[in-house]
Amino acid sequence: MTPKVQTAKAARGPSDRRPEPRVRVRFRAPFALRCGALLIDYILLALILTLSIMVAEKIGILITLFVALLDLGVLAGLRGKTVGKWTTGLRIERMHGGPPGIGRAVLRHFVGYPLSLLPFGLGFLIVTVMPTGRSLHDFIAGTVVVREYAAPIVAPARKPRPQGAQT
Repeated sequence: MTPKVQTAKAARGPSDRRPEPRVRVRFRAPFALRCGALLIDYILLALILTLSIMVAEKIGILITLFVALLDLGVLAGLRGKTVGKWTTGLRIERMHGGPPGIGRAVLRHFVGYPLSLLPFGLGFLIVTVMPTGRSLHDFIAGTVVVREYAAPIVAPARKPRPQGAQT
């Protein structure tokens, strides 16, 4: 019999521990889902504008501007989601994670979107060729659109079959 050799491990105190690096995996938002989210947002705003103009024209325009600022500015800034992004399962994040903030969301939607639309919509189409999945308005605001990530579903453990059971 050969003797078992045990190697001594150096005792580490709490100050000697190195923090484990946290790896965040972000899934790039597909172009079709981004277009769907934008379409949902604009349909919502057009519907509100149409219904509110029936009551009074000036008040309808003010209500639509208020809802647009609330949806595209405040909701996107605080939660990272507009109504369209929420329904399609997308989220707006800063480049290093976290919600973009109201200032970046307003910059992204009210300055970046018109600039993305100007050169024949090429600012929107750039997302199809960029490896980071960012469009012109994302570059302007320092944001990225990612898929909302849910925890994976784990199948329940199977009970072992008895030895004599047939399949």
